[in-house]
Amino acid sequence: MKVISAALKTHLSGEVTTMVTCWVITRRDGVRMGFATHDKELEIDNLIFQPVNSFLPSSVSSTNSLNVDNLEVSAILSSDGLTEGDIRAGLFDHGRISIFQVNWRDLSQGKLYIQSGWLGEFTLKDQSFTVEIRGLTQKLQQTIGDVFSPECRADLGAKNCHVNLAQFSVLGIVTNVSGSDSFTDTSRIEADGWYDYGVVCWLSGANSGRMSEVKVFAAGQFVLFDRMPEPMMTGDIYQAVAGCDKRAAICKNKFQNFENFRGETAIPGTDSLYDYPGLK
Repeated sequence: MKVISAALKTHLSGEVTTMVTCWVITRRDGVRMGFATHDKELEIDNLIFQPVNSFLPSSVSSTNSLNVDNLEVSAILSSDGLTEGDIRAGLFDHGRISIFQVNWRDLSQGKLYIQSGWLGEFTLKDQSFTVEIRGLTQKLQQTIGDVFSPECRADLGAKNCHVNLAQFSVLGIVTNVSGSDSFTDTSRIEADGWYDYGVVCWLSGANSGRMSEVKVFAAGQFVLFDRMPEPMMTGDIYQAVAGCDKRAAICKNKFQNFENFRGETAIPGTDSLYDYPGLK
């Protein structure tokens, strides 16, 4: 049951209402941003709520049976903090969100809370985005413990991996840019594939502070999985970390870390289901 003030309850029972939907996003770095389906700025709890284009929340479905709540929010990308570059850079990943409604003509009537939780998966398309809102029951869907796998379950450099990333990290300078997702550093002498699935962190330039995963590395050229939100320029400084494809051979030969391999190399594949006596 939602608790609201008597004044707001009276307003909602009227024939005409002046309600707007507001949402507050708190990124993991502590930055708070407010947006509202209104044509003017609103100030609520010392936070300015910017008008947002085409805000469209789906219907909310909540039950008492511990099922996962169902809510998505769609909006058009804008220059008021909701940019494709920031979303692709992961600045909003796992951020907190609170959605509520207020009477914009009389903010003293209080709020009607709709939903709160964490930002889930983003979908970007045609200058707009859709994001899932995940509540507390979402945590009940997570797997507890490890699952058998032929590939390593550890992240490179994590506590259960024990690889010292400092030994596999280098500083470099961009010598040529061939696209929004590709650049070259002619000083790189590592073997082709050394940085595949690795990470590039930008230390200078327009993309400073951003990180991107490496798709392919060959002959000093880095091809990234995602386009950088800002143009890369010759002279930009970056830090690159070698990549791991989570297979036993890479763990053993590239990182000399097979004793910490978190996979099961002897697990039979699905083809073993068809390997029985008499099969032709």
